[in-house]
Amino acid sequence: MLKQLQKVFVLLLVTWAFSTCIDPYTPVLKGYESLLVVEGLMTDEAIPYEVRLTRSIQEEESVPERVTDATVYISDESGNKAYLGLTGSGSYVTNPAEFTGVTGKTYTLHIKTADGREYESDPAEMLPVPGIDNIYYEQDKEYSGDRSELLEGLRIYVDTEKGSGENQYLRWEYEETWKFKLTDFQRFDFISDTLILPIIEVKDICWKTVKSSAIMEGSIVPGKDDDLKKAPVCFIAPSRSDRLTQQYSILVKQYSLSREAFEFWNNLKKVNESGGSIFDEQPYLVISNVTCLNDPGERVLGYFQVSAVKQERMYITAHELDGLNLPYFHPDCIRYEVNPLDFHVPGSMTPVMSWGELYHMFVDEGEFAFVEPIYNAATNVLEDLAFVSVLCSDCELTGSLTKPDWWIDLN
Repeated sequence: MLKQLQKVFVLLLVTWAFSTCIDPYTPVLKGYESLLVVEGLMTDEAIPYEVRLTRSIQEEESVPERVTDATVYISDESGNKAYLGLTGSGSYVTNPAEFTGVTGKTYTLHIKTADGREYESDPAEMLPVPGIDNIYYEQDKEYSGDRSELLEGLRIYVDTEKGSGENQYLRWEYEETWKFKLTDFQRFDFISDTLILPIIEVKDICWKTVKSSAIMEGSIVPGKDDDLKKAPVCFIAPSRSDRLTQQYSILVKQYSLSREAFEFWNNLKKVNESGGSIFDEQPYLVISNVTCLNDPGERVLGYFQVSAVKQERMYITAHELDGLNLPYFHPDCIRYEVNPLDFHVPGSMTPVMSWGELYHMFVDEGEFAFVEPIYNAATNVLEDLAFVSVLCSDCELTGSLTKPDWWIDLN
């Protein structure tokens, strides 16, 4: 969300710079104002609630300045206060043993910066949220980001349970975790041509976790529908990643939203999905629910969200997809099987390089890793050394060897 909020402000500046110009040019933005960016989420889960404070950036690729000297607390309608402790990088968190959100109560975020400026969010009631009735997938197609290719894959959907009989607004987040296995991993260590030792613990199976950055929201309107069916969560193209090669899991979280929060997320989604052109729908509609008490006219970016949450997890195994005829993932791996004579010019006075020199020629630049020796089947004489792209030799370079505590192997 932080990157999305920073993009909103960058687009605001570019839009202003271009608003009186017809001929394209690269603007030099003057009068830049550093604004406070607030990113916070409070739920009814017994977990630490985080509020991140940064300053806005002038360029999208810049690193936001972290606000690390503020006093931050959350209050309820009864006057109870929960102070958030700084954990670094502008992140402030609550103690879950002392403070947990309760559905039906109203909460307000308070911020005081080192320069004496005070900020306060609008009071927000924690509204109830219906549960997730079902998570499922269907075979589908989707264009790639540049629309150059129509991809085959799976689209994951959720159905909600019956609502409360009133207008309800929802938002979803998801976290993907998958198990993957390398096909040409490092199995030996090269010491010399006479001492090549097998690796005791090879790194061929790992897990990878990615949190969603997409913005997804929906609503339930009584009389028109009492629940929400087939809300799309994400699309997986098996040809583009190793997510579905072994076993995949997705955790979907469903949050309750107020009408104001729904409008914020909906407008932020429009900005995030735009290309940043001045002819796109402009981002000035994205407003914050945080106000500066010292100067109510000061612009603040971001949102303090108060939501009840329900979550469900689903697993997908590679075996259950066998009948769908989906495309396979082909890792971008290069393999070489070479020996010193491959690099010697016949008739040259230059001596043939040693096996050790051959090894270092491949691995010293960091692009390739040694994976195994190849011996003559009849004589058991060393014939080649095999090297592969380094990312294909060790799964820990892109994932984790530690299996998540909650993971259940279904294969």
